[in-house]
Amino acid sequence: MTHAPELFREAVAALQAVRPRPEMTLEPVRAPQRLAPWAYALSCETTGPADVPASGRLVLLHDPDGQENWHGVLRLVVYVRAELDRELATDPFLPAVGWSWLTDALEHSGAEWTALGGTVTETSSARFGDISGPARTDDLELRASWTPTDGNLEPHGEAFLQLMSSVAGLPPVGVTLFGHRQSS
Repeated sequence: MTHAPELFREAVAALQAVRPRPEMTLEPVRAPQRLAPWAYALSCETTGPADVPASGRLVLLHDPDGQENWHGVLRLVVYVRAELDRELATDPFLPAVGWSWLTDALEHSGAEWTALGGTVTETSSARFGDISGPARTDDLELRASWTPTDGNLEPHGEAFLQLMSSVAGLPPVGVTLFGHRQSS
């Protein structure tokens, strides 16, 4: 990365400065190689209060020449997947709520962006025959990308962690759910 453009190195450093909650594991992973000349990726794993796992990836792309649909030279791409309980999976407002988790996280973190777009997908799978596992699973997938308009990407990294918290059903930091208190 020593030969990477300074803007990209600064953006990576800002994302590396983000500190996850204790319930989360955040680590660098191999980034996609064909989307832009420079790329960096973080993976996040967490489990919510109902032992529901959630995983996500935040990818930073940099093309010094820019790309027309990016409206800039940096692009952030997020992919988040979480298992859902059956009751939540049947909520007709789930896609809109899932999208609001992202937009709220971006707004509350102080991130500045443009060209935000993406999808929220609900899937329900039933297993039959010799395939072992639960009889039915329900999942939510959120895929989105946006262009940061400010020089500091740390708020964007914070927004990614806030999104992961929402998807996993984690309470706000400092709040303990009834029935989940730790004894001292």
